[in-house]
Amino acid sequence: MRHNAFGRKLGRTTAHRLAMFRNQLASLMENERIVTTLPKAKELRPIAEKVVTQSKRGTVHARRLVGRWLLSRDLIKKVFDEIAPRF
Repeated sequence: MRHNAFGRKLGRTTAHRLAMFRNQLASLMENERIVTTLPKAKELRPIAEKVVTQSKRGTVHARRLVGRWLLSRDLIKKVFDEIAPRF
């Protein structure tokens, strides 16, 4: 039984899966569109939504929280200055 279990493993270890989502999220924020498989997209969507929601706040703490997922400062700046105001 899968009580209280969520998320797909996608045939990867935890570290590999998180690294893959970081890379996909960075590509998504940089290019604003990516091509991927449906299960990966379904797992990436909540992460991307949380990043955009945090970036709408615009605080320093929000930048640090977004920095957990996006490692590039230029990309964080783009998310806060260009992407978040659209939403």
